[in-house]
Amino acid sequence: MQRTGSVGSALRQWRLRRHLSQLGLACEADISARHLSFVETGRATPSREMVLRLAERLDVPLRERNSLLVAAGYAPVFPERPLTDPALEAARKAVELVLDGHEPYPALAIDRRWTLISANSTATRLLGDVTPALLAPPVNVLRVSLHPDGLAGRIANLAEWHAHVVSRLRRQIDLTADPALEEILAEIKSYRPATEPPSSTDYGGVIVPLRLVTPRGILSFISTTTVFGTPVDITLSEIALESFFPADAATASALHAAATR
Repeated sequence: MQRTGSVGSALRQWRLRRHLSQLGLACEADISARHLSFVETGRATPSREMVLRLAERLDVPLRERNSLLVAAGYAPVFPERPLTDPALEAARKAVELVLDGHEPYPALAIDRRWTLISANSTATRLLGDVTPALLAPPVNVLRVSLHPDGLAGRIANLAEWHAHVVSRLRRQIDLTADPALEEILAEIKSYRPATEPPSSTDYGGVIVPLRLVTPRGILSFISTTTVFGTPVDITLSEIALESFFPADAATASALHAAATR
């Protein structure tokens, strides 16, 4: 019963994190709200299938789904293999294919804690003058971008970009409750720029560009995030591809010219 109460409490916390009512989740999972209430309070023991069904409806990350299963007294079902595992060779090739195919624009692959997995040549060149200590593995992308010895000195809209990254990381913490991300957030908040972020109107307030000062002038980027669809391996589920696109014609022209040379 102690384990049941533990998984029930965890499910309730995930439900509240997703801003779902008991009735709303019960309807999505096709169970009665009364039974869900019993599960959350530890009065009913959820089956393995129910734990997985509720976790799927709550969009719980695979790593945490394993934790829910263990808390309910079941064995974890999602494997976690290193990216070097032969079984993930196809995924590794897919990552490199996407990164290389994004040239001449920068792109990189990161894990759930923003540790750099791989980067294409354009992204590597943009990190060329970052202090070597920050580029010693494991490389944390957020630290590299916002540390005073990293890219921060070359980001033209540093205050705006810093606020954007902090906001994005807070949303990630709300979804995962990862204590390691809390530590990263505290660190990057300590790099807070002296000026307050301006109100950006370039993209209607829905996109924050990264404006990077380079020998070729200011390069302006917007970014997108790509993840593997319906992965069943924890490692793959936590890989994200950050692809940067030129936000203006001058940036596109400069990058194409650099690639030609």
